[in-house]
Amino acid sequence: MTTLPNLDLTLSTPLHADTAQRPRILLLYGSNRTRSFSRLLVEEAARVLQHLGAETRIFNPAGLPMPDDAPNDHPKVQELLALMQWSEGQVWCSPERHGSMSAVFKAQIDWVPLALGAIRPTQGKTLAVMQVCGGSQSFNTVNQLRVLGRWMRMLTIPNQSSVPKAFMEFDDQDRMKPSALYDRVVDVMEELVKFTLLVREHPELVQRYSERKEDAQALSDRVNQRSI
Repeated sequence: MTTLPNLDLTLSTPLHADTAQRPRILLLYGSNRTRSFSRLLVEEAARVLQHLGAETRIFNPAGLPMPDDAPNDHPKVQELLALMQWSEGQVWCSPERHGSMSAVFKAQIDWVPLALGAIRPTQGKTLAVMQVCGGSQSFNTVNQLRVLGRWMRMLTIPNQSSVPKAFMEFDDQDRMKPSALYDRVVDVMEELVKFTLLVREHPELVQRYSERKEDAQALSDRVNQRSI
């Protein structure tokens, strides 16, 4: 079992033990560098999520074309869309570049439509946001990720993580060092699992009146069409 730095296992116990119903969490990061700190932070978050009882998958953005620069059936696009539909919750992590999220990260979301036929790939899913900084701490990127999550109709949890001077926070084995910053990552992942389970148990929390009305009208139209 992978060890978790500075994590008291008596204080952080799995939130879901049923392996058949583990929360499904997709993690996205925003850099194609060989040693990407947004990827390292996502990998650390995935370890915590697995300890908490979640099933995790990490999407590698390398090879994903820019939006509208390739057809929708491009293999990397199809991989991303399949993972979007598979997930119940997501973790988004981007480096801050010029005061904003990276193009690598934004391109991933720009490939995802609000609807795929009758399926809405992100609506009603939970979301945790994180960022890494090369210098002093900033919250520009997590704030933008929250706006983006709202646009994608996701339920963004209150807690978040911002890691300043990220190059100092990981050791030679690419593991996050014990610190208050690491503890915040644990806090965020624990909160994400709790919210994901809450939404699973109460799907009415993310259902929309206007869409129920549209669905009822569509059903009525089909019934009337068959009766003609």
